[in-house]
Amino acid sequence: MKTASFFARWFPHPLVSVIAGLSWLMLSYSLDAGSILMALILAVFIPRLVHPFIARTPNIDWLPAVKLFFVVLWDIIVCNIQIAKLVLGPTHKLHPKWFRVPLETQHEEVNTLLAMIITTTPGTVSAGIDQDRGDILVHALSAEDAEAEIQSIKKRYEKPLMQIFGVDSGERS
Repeated sequence: MKTASFFARWFPHPLVSVIAGLSWLMLSYSLDAGSILMALILAVFIPRLVHPFIARTPNIDWLPAVKLFFVVLWDIIVCNIQIAKLVLGPTHKLHPKWFRVPLETQHEEVNTLLAMIITTTPGTVSAGIDQDRGDILVHALSAEDAEAEIQSIKKRYEKPLMQIFGVDSGERS
């Protein structure tokens, strides 16, 4: 049985280590010796503590992931402005609607992240993933054309998520 290298034993999830250390430094708003030491301690021990709970790290394509991050960030900014106008304006302009977004795949990471993105974008909330039906139930604060909303979600979020995880239509995780 091959033993893990020193680096793999102490840093089982290097990205989690970097995020934990940088998060501490940003939260402490200091680069003094104590803050740096604490960041290093957290960068070592947090990933080691969560290692048993992380079954595997999926292989992802980073370029589409970064692009999707900026698409979602842009949509959050634009939707906040649109929702503020709708909420502060006359209520007759609101057209709340429930609709179902059919899923192209049963890949758990893709569908979970899609539901999270829908919920994160102001004006929409995913009420749940129905794996049996193969869709996500979505509530929109104002949607005149549900089919256009569905196609936008699929094009802007689901298709890039499938590309990020290298998933084909109908594939399971």
